[in-house]
Amino acid sequence: MEAQRENNRRKALGRGLEELFNNEPMNYESLEERIIDLTPKEEIQEIEISELRSNPYQPRKNFDEKALQELASSIKEHGVFQPIIVKKSIKGYEIIAGERRVKASKLAGKETIPAIIRDFSDSEMMEIALLENLQRENLNAVEEAMAYRKLIEELTITQEELAQRLGKSRSHITNMLGILNLPEEVKDMIMDDKISMSHARVLSKMKDTDKIKELAERIETENLSVRQIENISDDSLYERKNKIKKRETTSNEYKVIEEELSDKLGTKVKIKNNKVEISFVNTNDLNRLLEMIGYKN
Repeated sequence: MEAQRENNRRKALGRGLEELFNNEPMNYESLEERIIDLTPKEEIQEIEISELRSNPYQPRKNFDEKALQELASSIKEHGVFQPIIVKKSIKGYEIIAGERRVKASKLAGKETIPAIIRDFSDSEMMEIALLENLQRENLNAVEEAMAYRKLIEELTITQEELAQRLGKSRSHITNMLGILNLPEEVKDMIMDDKISMSHARVLSKMKDTDKIKELAERIETENLSVRQIENISDDSLYERKNKIKKRETTSNEYKVIEEELSDKLGTKVKIKNNKVEISFVNTNDLNRLLEMIGYKN
């Protein structure tokens, strides 16, 4: 029985990301946990820290120095509890997960670190890096949209497939990608936090570039609400009329409400048996949703 369990673990270690997550929404925080759980202890190796280099697709460059110092103190006293995950490269190893532990170990004066060697492909390395960026960093609307587009282009997948991988609604992915079509000046305003994500979504549905720019300026100078710009925008009025017609013809009386809530919350929403079900990927995603609905612990 034990031998069979060990054999199953070894088979699982050869799987790619899709098999690791068993078609569930991909969650960066559980990635390490799943790999470590599937790895026999005797396969965890001590690797020279000097042989490690960052994931080349990793967009994250800055680390909290104070937090690193605290972790370094803990490592100096107790060692590294959780192994990092790496991929063998032509020269040394590339870090898949655990770069913070590597940096803290260097500060603690360590020369080696426990590691699991995992044979991820380049596309999987990129997907993991972008996943971490999406699920751990506080991105603005343009940065989030650019991350979605890069995943779609590099992995050659559809918007629907990306939505399933991330546990998001298809409409959320579509609306976010629409933001990338806004004029550069407006995207700069979004990145400077002068225009919110909700405002950006409404503007992205408009066709007239001059109107978009004019309305963007008014959002900043007059502090217009999302409802106000929806009322001003002829395009959004057209969209709402279409939604009303759709509501009248759909067989599911809650379908349009589900779509609108999914769009606003950026995740899947299901209404069934007098219950509203809101999906979330991880604790950070749950906190994001709670903050959006005004819940304070």
